[in-house]
Amino acid sequence: MKRIKINIAMLVIIIMISSCKKDYLNRPPLTGITTDNFYKSSSDLRLATATLYAQPWAGWNNFPLLGIGDIMSGNMLQPYNADLVQFTSFSITPQNSYLAQSWQSFYNIVAHCNINIKAINTKMPDSVGVKGKTGALGEIKFIRATSYFYLAQLWGAVPIIEDNDKLIANPLVPRHKLEDVYKFIINDLRYAVANLPKTDQPGRVTTWSAQGLLAKVYLTRAGLGQKGTRKQSDLDSAAYFAGNVCNMSGLTLLPSYYNLFRTQYNDNPESLFAFQWAPGVGYGQGNSIQAQFAPSGSLVTGGGGWGGAIGPTIDLANLYTAQDSVRRKATFMLTGDKYPELNAAGGGYTSTGVNVKKHVVGTAADNNSPTMDLWSSIEHNAVLRLADVYLIYAEALLGNNGSTSNGQALQYFNEIRKRAGVDKVTSLTPDIIRNERRIELAFEGQYWFDLVRLSYYDPQKAISILRIQTTLTNDPDPNNRYVPRSQFSYDPATGVKTPSANSLIITPPSVNTFTLPIPANDQTADPKLLQEPVAYY
Repeated sequence: MKRIKINIAMLVIIIMISSCKKDYLNRPPLTGITTDNFYKSSSDLRLATATLYAQPWAGWNNFPLLGIGDIMSGNMLQPYNADLVQFTSFSITPQNSYLAQSWQSFYNIVAHCNINIKAINTKMPDSVGVKGKTGALGEIKFIRATSYFYLAQLWGAVPIIEDNDKLIANPLVPRHKLEDVYKFIINDLRYAVANLPKTDQPGRVTTWSAQGLLAKVYLTRAGLGQKGTRKQSDLDSAAYFAGNVCNMSGLTLLPSYYNLFRTQYNDNPESLFAFQWAPGVGYGQGNSIQAQFAPSGSLVTGGGGWGGAIGPTIDLANLYTAQDSVRRKATFMLTGDKYPELNAAGGGYTSTGVNVKKHVVGTAADNNSPTMDLWSSIEHNAVLRLADVYLIYAEALLGNNGSTSNGQALQYFNEIRKRAGVDKVTSLTPDIIRNERRIELAFEGQYWFDLVRLSYYDPQKAISILRIQTTLTNDPDPNNRYVPRSQFSYDPATGVKTPSANSLIITPPSVNTFTLPIPANDQTADPKLLQEPVAYY
């Protein structure tokens, strides 16, 4: 089957009708061009939904995805970029450019989704079958729910926008209560679960995608407003939907963890939702992670490779055992590592430092993609993988218990470890699951959201994890005293990791650390955002 191809002409039309206003939601007017001339057939629907898988996410994907998901959580460090340093030091200001970039990206996505939902409901002719319409709406609502899930986890109470015309008429909108935002997300995903197909062309979301994400949302909401324990009904729902994916979808893990992050394996069966980046689309339109995070220009067509100063923290690196070499090498480079598939024409790439590997896929020649350029890696980086759902299932089955030997939880948890080549476990605890998630999903923008989920019901535990990362170790040997949230050098001859000095001034984390400030420009444009949130339902 053909993979999703982002129709650039159609994308331009959608962007044009969405407007490029600089106000905080990029409020898009609906025009006759969109509603009267385009939405006429099932193929039009497929084109319209395809545009939602890539370009609108570019602002989030560029730096914030890893900047928030991995730098702020202590997996990664970039000591020179001032806005990224704010994520490391928990000193994030409303003026942070990546804060504004993320907020704008998510609300751009919401706006695009709202345009399409309204057009499908009001302008599609009867000649387009009900199944085609509801399937397209399922895709759109899945993507809108994903955007709101990010917003809820990062900012808490945020405005719920369903109708762009109403927003244009009344641009000053309040934030809505967090519990209502989660209800809105769940409603969208339940619709997607019911109306998306079990199979589709590679890259398109299915009911299994929606059920996997819905399980994650329930697992997260289970702790909202709770103290010490999570809401059992939400844990049960998380286990139900994750269990459906694990036991009924027929999907399996890709045999090689390393291959998950090679472009030849884009949209493999383990990928439940991935951004569908196209090559040669120019700055701001494609996947630029590699340009920003690769450690050498020899790895990126057209230059780039500005990631020489970016690398894992020693806190993350120390979680990997010697046995866990496959996941480690696929995630970050150590000095002396050889990667034959990178710069293959030049004999491969040998790492000269400790840097990011995941998302570094090589040049246009390495990927047989002649139009791939500096700003458009063809990696379809996954937002939701089957392995993530396996771990969600295990966590939901563990629930509020201190440990579990539940057979289903262990089965799927150990499938992940088996693939990694590490020993199975015979029981699970919250810490074991959390550390496994951190390793399995490192540099995929996930760990911060695991900590946010924890902060909902056990904020002191979440704070303590961050404090340990940012506090000097108390080893009696002064040579072994270091801040775990630091980079390190590696000696391939001895296998010794030597922590680098961390002179960053880190604000002590608190419960407020887990909610980002609203971007400054948006506070100015809409003062209601600073008021107490109101009910939506």
